[in-house]
Amino acid sequence: MPGTGTPAEQVHDNNAGIYESGLFWTVPAGDHDLRVSRRGRRAVLEMDDVPLVDSFQFFGPRQVPSRISCRVEWEASGPFTTHGSGTDVPPTDKAAFLGDIAPARSRGWFKGTEWGFSFESRGATEQGGWAQLGRVRNGVFLR
Repeated sequence: MPGTGTPAEQVHDNNAGIYESGLFWTVPAGDHDLRVSRRGRRAVLEMDDVPLVDSFQFFGPRQVPSRISCRVEWEASGPFTTHGSGTDVPPTDKAAFLGDIAPARSRGWFKGTEWGFSFESRGATEQGGWAQLGRVRNGVFLR
């Protein structure tokens, strides 16, 4: 059944590969791709024609060039609360961050193409999941 999320049933995995650091499913955003409102209660990420590869399955052996465009909007739906322990815990602790985070509503539009295949979503939302909006710092930014 597509959509169950198990690797054996996965059909596509558009990604930017695995960085030397081990980071994956991540691409750098340009300086103007993310816009945040003055009060920080609304944010929009818009990226166009980002080059990726489709490996069809996480760590799959086949890799086909692909391109993705997206627009994701977040709007805080509640108050910001402070999270994390900052430098009060060792840097390897999962609480070694500080941030003000609010629950949010989100909506996204996604479009992708590769040789012989394309897809487009229209207004996916966080419904059935969750979304958050906030400013978080970790690592060297805690000092």
